[in-house]
Amino acid sequence: MCEFNSKEELYLRVRPALSAKSVELERLGYGNIKNVEIWNYLIEEKWKKGKDLMLSDIVNDILTADCEKISNYIKLSILKRTQNFDDKDIL
Repeated sequence: MCEFNSKEELYLRVRPALSAKSVELERLGYGNIKNVEIWNYLIEEKWKKGKDLMLSDIVNDILTADCEKISNYIKLSILKRTQNFDDKDIL
């Protein structure tokens, strides 16, 4: 079993799978979705209750993640950020 000292170390290890998923999303017309956006989606939606996940399971989750769900997650994240934006912030 592989163990990682931090989320950052794990992220770097699975970055090729995240990049492959990003390319797939772009090819399917979902626009330019960044690796970190896919990563955050999986952490917040797929793995939030996960404990002791195997590296092979993590890579599989990345490669089989639902493209539409990722896209919707990102749109909702953007919407939440813009709703928190206040006109006073630009002055």
